[in-house]
Amino acid sequence: MRSLVGLGGVILISTLYLYYLSSYLPPVPRMIRQDRMASEIKPGGEQEMLRLKFPSDLQELKQMAGLLRFYKREHSSFVLLLFSSAYLYKQAFAIPGSSLLNILAGALFGPWLGLGLCCVLTTVGASMCFLLSHFFGKQHIIRIFPDRVAQLQGKVEENRSSLFFFLLFLRLFPMSPNWFLNMSSPIVNIPLTQFSLSVLIGLMPYNLVCVQTGVVLSDLSSLDDVLSWSVVLKLLLIACAALLPSALIRRYGNTHTQPEHKDR
Repeated sequence: MRSLVGLGGVILISTLYLYYLSSYLPPVPRMIRQDRMASEIKPGGEQEMLRLKFPSDLQELKQMAGLLRFYKREHSSFVLLLFSSAYLYKQAFAIPGSSLLNILAGALFGPWLGLGLCCVLTTVGASMCFLLSHFFGKQHIIRIFPDRVAQLQGKVEENRSSLFFFLLFLRLFPMSPNWFLNMSSPIVNIPLTQFSLSVLIGLMPYNLVCVQTGVVLSDLSSLDDVLSWSVVLKLLLIACAALLPSALIRRYGNTHTQPEHKDR
């Protein structure tokens, strides 16, 4: 019960803080020109009010990018603070949709600053989720996902001698459920340092893809364009390359211990 109350308190305080930030600046009008949003506010024409919120689709993402670009001209520090806070909020509480924020980072901050920002925020946010799970959520996660936790525990123990490479593979592999890894890692005794470093390095290729997509956000017609088959294939190859050192270490360990068993 204490864990639920503590977690609820953290969520409440974080939500109030983010709500205050999002409502700090007044809404600005946006011009609707045919099927796209105008990049600047100009007199005349149809207008409606657009408020800050988490984007849920491509159209809302483009609208948020245009609105935040408008704010960024005069309030760049506020936009950076708001973006970072929203990103950490999603990561810490395992809320889906971080890929949209990665794209937004590319649209707002450019390819290199956006990539560096996303890599740092991903690492910090995932580490916050790790710590929240460690202090408040262990027993609840085991109760909700008993089979998945047990399966991950077995894989971690099998690769304990080369744990970092195994964690790196899980992050690089496009189909890995990052939200579950963030929550369950403290349960299966993964050290926070190895966890954080694997997130920083392992999610860098995916962050790069999303940020580069954000640079050309105006030309993006579908979110399916973010992860095309060619991009997925490249990420798979990178993931296999990350797993190779782990396999070599395990094979070397097995061959190294075999003579000892034979002598006995």
